[in-house]
Amino acid sequence: MTYLRIIHNTLCQIGLNLLKIKNLIYVPLYIKSFFIYKKKLNSKNLISKNYFFPILGQHLEKSSKIIQHYFNQDLLVASYIFKNNPKKHVDVGSRVDGFVAHVASFRKIEVIDIRKNNFQFKNIIFKKKDITKIDKTMINYCDSLSCLHTIEHIGLGRYGDQIDPIGHIKGFRNLIKILKAGGMFYVSFPISEQNTTYFNSERSFNPKEVLKWSEELKLIRFDVIDDNEKIFLNINLNKYNKKLKYGCGVYTFRKIKNS
Repeated sequence: MTYLRIIHNTLCQIGLNLLKIKNLIYVPLYIKSFFIYKKKLNSKNLISKNYFFPILGQHLEKSSKIIQHYFNQDLLVASYIFKNNPKKHVDVGSRVDGFVAHVASFRKIEVIDIRKNNFQFKNIIFKKKDITKIDKTMINYCDSLSCLHTIEHIGLGRYGDQIDPIGHIKGFRNLIKILKAGGMFYVSFPISEQNTTYFNSERSFNPKEVLKWSEELKLIRFDVIDDNEKIFLNINLNKYNKKLKYGCGVYTFRKIKNS
């Protein structure tokens, strides 16, 4: 993540998107197109109430434009769950309009999040909980668990959670408690050459850092989405040494024992 990206993200929080301002050059094209539309509308004697509602610059965007990392990771992990067909799958904090929606299209999924939500789809069961403060009812709760692009935020206060420099590790270890022995755990987060914190946005981790957080898990596979959104499947983590600024590691673990 460069300083320019940090500045851009900060300005976006107060409604200033410098990348969108350049789209003002397309205003003349919009006006020209509107008058062409009006002329053709009148020639066909069609009655319509018309408003100005400019959408500028999208004629140059690719149809495959996606939010960084999410598209690939969401489809990838959803396909793993479809293949494994667990008895109970629980997700913690993953993207609702991406991963959760994919899974809910073919099976029930229980979603845990620190924020409120109101789902209207029968395959989604929502529970408002703080993953850093689980109770006994959640211990050994499911045989399949996912937490995609979430663990890096825990402890930074971005989503109303308590400030804690090691909140991500506490959250990770509580996730493991939710999972039954033998269960599958799918987790993803930003990866880079060295551990980095962007307070209070997120953290990124060296790809091998997660292996230090628990001895209860066995790594089954490691998938990578690199800085250019190219995906590499089933990589040998111990031999992986590509220098990344802001990639995404997708880890599949099996829980081998209880603490």
